[in-house]
Amino acid sequence: MYRVDPKQAVLEHVSKQSEAGPAGRTLSPQAEAIIAAPMERGYSGAVIVGIAQAAEAVLLALLGYGIYEVYVQLGEPSFYVPVILASCLLANVLFNGARTHRITAYRTLLSQLSRVLIGWTLVMLVLSITVFFLKASDMVSRVWLLSWYVGGAVGLVSYRLALRALVWHWTKMGRLKRRTVIVGGGHDAETLIQQIDKGASNDIGLLGLFDDRVDDRSPETVAGCPKLGKVADLIEFARRSPVDLVIVSMPLSAEKRVLEMLTQLWVLPVDIRLSAHMSKLKFTNKAYSYVGDIAVFDMADRPISDWNLIFKWVFDKIVALTALVVFSPIMLATAIAIKLESKGPVFFMQNRHGFNNELIKIYKFRSMRTDMLDAGATKLVTKGDPRVTRVGRFIRKTSIDELPQLLNVLKGELSIVGPRPHALQAKADNKLYYEAVEGYFARHRVKPGMTGWAQVNGWRGETDTIDKIMQRVNHDLYYIEHWSILLDLYIVAMTPVSLVSKNENAY
Repeated sequence: MYRVDPKQAVLEHVSKQSEAGPAGRTLSPQAEAIIAAPMERGYSGAVIVGIAQAAEAVLLALLGYGIYEVYVQLGEPSFYVPVILASCLLANVLFNGARTHRITAYRTLLSQLSRVLIGWTLVMLVLSITVFFLKASDMVSRVWLLSWYVGGAVGLVSYRLALRALVWHWTKMGRLKRRTVIVGGGHDAETLIQQIDKGASNDIGLLGLFDDRVDDRSPETVAGCPKLGKVADLIEFARRSPVDLVIVSMPLSAEKRVLEMLTQLWVLPVDIRLSAHMSKLKFTNKAYSYVGDIAVFDMADRPISDWNLIFKWVFDKIVALTALVVFSPIMLATAIAIKLESKGPVFFMQNRHGFNNELIKIYKFRSMRTDMLDAGATKLVTKGDPRVTRVGRFIRKTSIDELPQLLNVLKGELSIVGPRPHALQAKADNKLYYEAVEGYFARHRVKPGMTGWAQVNGWRGETDTIDKIMQRVNHDLYYIEHWSILLDLYIVAMTPVSLVSKNENAY
């Protein structure tokens, strides 16, 4: 039986999509209906939990200090403030230890409230015992301590009831459900869907199934869940409609099939989990993670998500706005120089691959003659290229031509730091980049950037050989796997240095 290489299938699929646009691959009517349906924007559970913890700690701290200001005449704030902060920190630790700061816990009533009240009682006991053994009872008002305990208990109950109502409201709106697809079909997927309906329906919004099998083992509908297409269709589906989670429903014994699926799916910016419901092997609880009540094995995580996504967004906006102010004189002078040397527009716009392989239009200062522009970058710029103007040579060498992309950053299409976006038809050794490098599209799991790890390590400019583009992609993948705000700061700091010391390939 003839079988298509799954890696090659993904490469060919994404290539055709890049050239043909959103309609380049025909999806099933069920998939198109999901894409066309109106959708509520989801909220990050991790961000909600973080904000809820901070708000709860602030509530307790303000309550403790407010009682001190209103009643206590004994002692100084310099003593009470550290006591209040330490108590709030201990409360947060105990609440987390009791697993009360989770979206699933916020939906409960008696379980949540009882654990919170027990934790708060333990905080007061620890505080009282500490004051007793340190012989500091003369410095702490018993009325303050009792009032804070009672007021804190009332405040915690009220806060948790309000939080519960809010979480349930978001749940009913679908804001807290992770848009999920299952890879696999048949009886195995049916069991998984039943488990989702039973214990994780509030956390998972199941969209459908993707399965390469077309025989009786993989019917068009499984437990009321429609089959949306083959696994290769999932790449296009995830590009046109947000997908948060992919659950692979296959046994661990089907190692070859699992690897084939992961080979195709790892280019997606989603969390990938292998369902453990079919495994006959029993592992310790630490070996599993959980989606709702469903045990899964972690296969891949979205590189930048939750709070990290917020941190990077803030970083991008601050740096972009600052850079626009600092470099505005240089940008104005560049625009004037371009207009004085040759006729044509100041800016050059070009389609490139963005996050999740979407097409974006990036801005650059025009560095070529208008009658020799190469919008598709079918031919790389080489040393002494006659298409490049005199001003163009300078701004390309110094990367000044890239400064208008700060506008792309403010629009949310680019980041300050990330894999550089490549032209669609760019080639290395007469091969398109995706043909030359296996796993090339995995670099699009994060938003592309104005500068990146590859650039500060000398892999910028001309990529005329396969080795050069492989080095660039390898550095991009390293950045994705090791991302941190500190790494972004380091790359930003080293970019001006690399422009001077490692510019031999920039023409």
